[in-house]
Amino acid sequence: MTTSASSPVRQESKARTVFRVTSGNFLEMYDFMVYGYYASDIARTYFPNNDPFASLMLSLSVFGAGFLMRPLGAIILGAYIDHHGRRKGLILTLLLMAIGTALVAVIPGYQTIGYLAPLLVLMGRLLQGFSAGVELGGVSVYLSEMATKGNKGFYCSWQSGSQQVAVIFAALLGVVLHYGLGDATMDAWGWRLPFIIGCLIVPFLFMIRRSLQETEEFLARKHRPSIGEILRSMASNWSIVIAGMMMVVMTTVSFYLITAYTPTFGKNVLKMSAIATLVVTVCIGVSNLIWLPVMGALSDRVGRRPMLLTFTALTIVTSYPAMQWLTADPSFSRLLMVELWLSFLYASYNGAMVVALTEVMPADVRTVGFSLAYSLATALFGGFTPAISTWLIHVTGNKAAPGLWMSAAAVCGLVATLVLFRTPESRQQYKAA
Repeated sequence: MTTSASSPVRQESKARTVFRVTSGNFLEMYDFMVYGYYASDIARTYFPNNDPFASLMLSLSVFGAGFLMRPLGAIILGAYIDHHGRRKGLILTLLLMAIGTALVAVIPGYQTIGYLAPLLVLMGRLLQGFSAGVELGGVSVYLSEMATKGNKGFYCSWQSGSQQVAVIFAALLGVVLHYGLGDATMDAWGWRLPFIIGCLIVPFLFMIRRSLQETEEFLARKHRPSIGEILRSMASNWSIVIAGMMMVVMTTVSFYLITAYTPTFGKNVLKMSAIATLVVTVCIGVSNLIWLPVMGALSDRVGRRPMLLTFTALTIVTSYPAMQWLTADPSFSRLLMVELWLSFLYASYNGAMVVALTEVMPADVRTVGFSLAYSLATALFGGFTPAISTWLIHVTGNKAAPGLWMSAAAVCGLVATLVLFRTPESRQQYKAA
């Protein structure tokens, strides 16, 4: 029996649908991770400076600048998805992400084209950020709407799960390239290879996502809100968006701290080898991938609120002491143990947070609401985590300072949870939707 691309999602297996919808999410996170892993090399190529700290800060700031476009992408592309459909929007975001990736992959260095080089890199990052502004929201909403009753937490966890596959793949690729080409070659030009490989993956991912089917819930709606209606709804629900943003802060800060920043932190601060830090990052990706669906499923059973409160509290009291223990006597084993603990905290919180955020948003503007809350948190806090962590260490002289940044993010998550789940009715509504 043949099916059209707009047929309801029930006509194919749930597992295949999850794979199709998260495939583009993989590319989005892969590109962001690769930039974070090779920030030092990108700094030397596009942002040369006599001061290594200034050069690295410029590179990490451009990494963060991509996140500034996320709120705009969340509003414009999110409105498109809420009006035209989940499938069409997710295909569009993949195309935009691919263009941004290609720009970063092929631009000549500063020594060749001067100031045009960092400008084009910035443009590529901004385009990636614009696309990513709705990618996570579009994927999360799609998974939420296709989930079987009582299993939304488990299904939504695979949005973050696909990101961990990207973390693992990008880090493993880095290990292989460093081992095969050597650190000197990787620093000179080999760092471009992961970006080029990302471009080569695009046609395959586009073919997968193009065959994606529309969700039954969206097809069943008789009213498709216009952009004007969506914006008015966002204005009237601003308090939910802000609280949702604070809830995401814990997720986005902890994620970029333990993944994108780990290679830079291990290499520049702890003075460990590039291969060692990338091996740790692979382990973090595997840990996240294991815990996310487990904790998402657990939130379906015990409720979102207990999970969110427990793991924000644990993060507040343990992240800085853990970083202090690591930096007191840096070693591969200590870095691995600390990062695995932070991974457990992140994945346990995020397993409940993503689905909770889809549930608190009004259904007719769910993609815009989710994407805007997520994008604001990432743009203002998470995306600049590598730069903020580097700056904190520089101005305080305290190598464990990133742990304080993670604790502060957890405070935001704790407050937001208490606000969003402050009444018995809201606690029951989001217990196992």
